[in-house]
Amino acid sequence: MGKTNPRQKARLRRKVRIRRKISGTTSRPRLSVFRSNRCIFAQIIDDENGHTMVSASSLKLDSPEQSEGVGRKTALAREVGKLIAARAREKGIEQVVFDRGGYLYHGRVKALAEGAREAGLVF
Repeated sequence: MGKTNPRQKARLRRKVRIRRKISGTTSRPRLSVFRSNRCIFAQIIDDENGHTMVSASSLKLDSPEQSEGVGRKTALAREVGKLIAARAREKGIEQVVFDRGGYLYHGRVKALAEGAREAGLVF
């Protein structure tokens, strides 16, 4: 695993604990979230077959015209949630299991989840 700081170790422990309980099926796949310092990524994964069905990230949404103000990353996370929900509905996915990836459910992770719910994804 290499060198990790105590915060990363704690998140990885939480992630493993969550993944023991949560698994995506073909009928109800898993919505996985990864948050970096700059971007946020979301994938809808079918764990039974082991492949990613839909993905979205803030890399494509991040444009230089956007203001550098407070809440910018949170607003981008909400847009990623809406985007992944729209792509999922195109593929016929309406229900998912939410996997927060060991992150606390607030801030950008919460904004992504709320954006996905607004766009019609059920979890």
